[in-house]
Amino acid sequence: MVQTQKSVPTLTRADLADELHRTIGLSRAESADLVEQVLDTITEALLDGGNVKLSSFGSFMLRKKGLRVGRNPKTGVEVPIQPRTVLTFRPSQLLRQKLND
Repeated sequence: MVQTQKSVPTLTRADLADELHRTIGLSRAESADLVEQVLDTITEALLDGGNVKLSSFGSFMLRKKGLRVGRNPKTGVEVPIQPRTVLTFRPSQLLRQKLND
């Protein structure tokens, strides 16, 4: 028997701002501004080459990938893949436990 996953709506910036508005009582504009400030701070840290660790949630880490050779699966032709930086997320142990319960 195949189980289908329930459709869960995506959490957006507006949803985060609404939650701040409801729980803390900030105005909608202040809530939206606070969400933007937090996301901007995280973005700036990553752009500066640092990692971001959020206790009990997880870590955003930058990883540099070197030049490598890939292959076009249709034709089999080898193609060079240029070096790049990728962003990875590693959930905390606490978040993993919550997801698996």
